[in-house]
Order: sequence, then C-alpha cells, then structure tokens
Amino acid sequence: MAIILRLDRVMADRKVTLNLLSEEIGISNVNLSNIKTGKVKAIRFSTLNEICKYLECQPGDILEYINDED
Repeated sequence: MAIILRLDRVMADRKVTLNLLSEEIGISNVNLSNIKTGKVKAIRFSTLNEICKYLECQPGDILEYINDED
C-alpha cells in the first residue's frame, strides 16, 4: 500500500491517548486503533476532519504517500 498512516506519531507528539481521542471525536476505540495501526483501507473525510480538528494538525501530518513501485 502506498499510503501510510502516521496517526500514532502525531498522537505521541501531542501526548494524546487513544482513549482520550476516541472520546473527544466520537469514534470507538477499536475503529480508532485500526486507523492508528494502519489496518484500514479507507477513512471517512468526516473522521479525518475530527481527528485533525482535535489534534490541530493537517491531513498531511497523518497521511504519507510512499512510492511502492521500487
């Protein structure tokens, strides 16, 4: 997969726990954990919006493109 999720890094930088973020944005711990670990194939823009709003970051801070053709 060419898109890498870096939510764990952003959360660590801001010292935000999984439980706190899930409560604040209204998503289950399991779903947020799957996003955090990159075990998802898609993420809703509304979810990404809430994550970025709470963490005060840009989508590019969470999503990274890696060219996997090499």
